[in-house]
Amino acid sequence: MQLNSTGGISRTVIWLMSVISGLVVANNYYNQPLLGLISEELNVPESAVSKISVLTQLGYAAGLLLIVPLGDKLYRKKLILTDLLLVFAALLWMTFGTELWMLYVASLLIGITSVIPQLFIPIAAELSSDKEKSSNIGTVMSGLLLGILLSRFIGGIVGEFWGWRAMFGIAAALMIIVWFAVYKMLPELQPNFKGSYGELMKSVFHLARTQPVLRLASFRGAMAFGSMCALFTTLVFHMENPPFNVGSSVVGSFGLAGAVGALAAAKVGKLQQYFSLNRIIFYALLIVLGSWLFTYFAGETYWGLIVGVILVDLGVQSSHIMNQTNYFMIKSNAVNRLNTVYMVSYFIGGSLGTWTASIAWQHAQWTGVCTVGAAMAVLALIAHLLFARRVQLNP
Repeated sequence: MQLNSTGGISRTVIWLMSVISGLVVANNYYNQPLLGLISEELNVPESAVSKISVLTQLGYAAGLLLIVPLGDKLYRKKLILTDLLLVFAALLWMTFGTELWMLYVASLLIGITSVIPQLFIPIAAELSSDKEKSSNIGTVMSGLLLGILLSRFIGGIVGEFWGWRAMFGIAAALMIIVWFAVYKMLPELQPNFKGSYGELMKSVFHLARTQPVLRLASFRGAMAFGSMCALFTTLVFHMENPPFNVGSSVVGSFGLAGAVGALAAAKVGKLQQYFSLNRIIFYALLIVLGSWLFTYFAGETYWGLIVGVILVDLGVQSSHIMNQTNYFMIKSNAVNRLNTVYMVSYFIGGSLGTWTASIAWQHAQWTGVCTVGAAMAVLALIAHLLFARRVQLNP
């Protein structure tokens, strides 16, 4: 049991959860810079291959809905260890799949099982003192955000030099290492829900119905994340064409640019000394919308895309952290279920952004993608302006 002398969780365990969060969540994003390579090897259209990203995100949403609430009912360490074995099996299936339908199923399963970071964030919140809570959540979130962004860079490089299958094989091996790290170091927590699984799931929907703060945060998060996914899912197709004519390694390197925005966003909580939470979210969503101006008007240049990627990641991740800060203020011991409602909505939004952007690419190329991304950012802003001041926290 890795707790410090004052009863809070140790920094070692916080950093362990941060690193593992990055490694596990990365499984959902390795495919994005590899879609062109998969399309070429299997000789299928880009629009068909884009469904791999959609299914991964839908799978993640399903895992958030069906697995994460169990963190309130079961011993979390055992739940995480079991889930890691399932992640390993899904990654192996992806590595050796030979037909598109196999990759569809494997991608769905990878998404369903890669939800462990969303079990870690409530652990960090629950075991931290009030003084350390925001800092510890921010540390775990930093690992999560870097995992999302660097996975695209690493996936692109590995795919370019060793093929797309090698990336998923490496990811499977990493999950075995993670399993032993969790077994050795993660503390066990007592469950706090005594009812049946059916009652547990009913309580999830009850929270969604009765907590307006949670509903608003969920919609804002869904639209902002969908906006970002619209960019990253189609970026590889955009850059395979003139004037770029580049492969997956260059596209994946844009994850490094996004990491700049993500690292800056991890410190956004400090701005609460100067601005209200709602104002920070407003500014963050404005940044998301503004990023699409660079992406559209300068989308045929490297500098335009780099600025667009940095800004969209900064805006999306800043609003994400503030959304989570907002609903974790709700007085409830159902921390995993609160997180479930928000994160399911978040990844449904991501799937919607990916799906609509792939259709927009098919019919209107880059202009269509930018229209989808900007429209989702506008919807998030409108909802925030209409409802942020009206909703109140329910105890």
